[in-house]
Amino acid sequence: MKFSCEKYLIQQAVYIASRCTASKSPIPALEGLLIEAGNDVKITGYDLKKGIYTNFPADVAEPGAIVLNSRLFGEIVRSLPDGIVSLNIEKNNIVEIKCGDAEFSLIGTDSGEFPELPAVEKENAISVPQDILGKMLRQTIFAVSDNESRPIYTGALFEVENDELVIVAVDGFRLSLRRERVKTGSLESCRFIVPGTALSDVEKLCTDSEGTADITVGAKHVSFVIGSTVLISRRLEGEFLNYKKSVPTEFAIVMEVARENLLRSVSRVSLVIDEKMKNPLKVFVGPEFVNVSCTTGIGSGEDRCPAKMKEGQAVLTIGLNNRYLLDVLKAAPDDMIRIGLNNANSPCVIFPSEGDGFAYMILPVRLRV
Repeated sequence: MKFSCEKYLIQQAVYIASRCTASKSPIPALEGLLIEAGNDVKITGYDLKKGIYTNFPADVAEPGAIVLNSRLFGEIVRSLPDGIVSLNIEKNNIVEIKCGDAEFSLIGTDSGEFPELPAVEKENAISVPQDILGKMLRQTIFAVSDNESRPIYTGALFEVENDELVIVAVDGFRLSLRRERVKTGSLESCRFIVPGTALSDVEKLCTDSEGTADITVGAKHVSFVIGSTVLISRRLEGEFLNYKKSVPTEFAIVMEVARENLLRSVSRVSLVIDEKMKNPLKVFVGPEFVNVSCTTGIGSGEDRCPAKMKEGQAVLTIGLNNRYLLDVLKAAPDDMIRIGLNNANSPCVIFPSEGDGFAYMILPVRLRV
């Protein structure tokens, strides 16, 4: 194998593919990147759960393939001066890397030791603008669970029906939901669950405001084609929460508030909350305001922001986890939001003033008397 290309092309490809390399593996090749040169150059990372490969143009003198340690190769590429990078495989899988006056030799691994990525047999397909998919993921996957004892919730649910895409994430304490109208292609209706670690990579890949992300759903895997990059992930199997029955739609009290105002109030009061103690916020809803307060072992804080009561007339005090509330207020895509409440022991639901593009549900925390 022998090829040359601009440094920024190979550096970007290495950065993308390295997202899916294993940090430690009984299969040494999985800690590396598979580099293949043909008509262009393809770099692949794979950890047996998800894989990424991306292509870039290069001047290929001799086709071939090799596996190089991801961490070391990535550091070398980043350190090279700007200019043309050349890679050449010598005898015994020795790879020479040159750029300007810099030169390295690395011992590679035979490409035959790199496991083959799973094929995604097309059952359904959907095309989503990258900017829309990226926003939907940023506004939901923060609620994906990291508790491996309930693996189904370590992923997010994709549900497509009637040209509408819904993404739902839940961790047992909160739920996030976003929906958008999309062109579903050959997909009529479908439900599938994608691990949150893969979706985090997909969100970072959605950088082209004019491009699309093509999603192909197979029996056991799902692929995301984003520009010249393809991410393949296994699907999670199991029974996901029935969000349609879990999120309340009728409330005793509905308050309308400017998202930024409430975000600033919660942020200020959160300064006195010790992460070790995790004291809840005391949220008091009045006729024309929302009052946020908290008393901890290091002090106390209180702030108030104006609001309008759109439904109901009663006042209510509820305890909420400050971090969960901050996550929602940072993610909600509208400037004006509504807060739906029933009582101190029922979930708090945040939704738009108009339409049904999002919904965030937070379970309450018992306040100390």
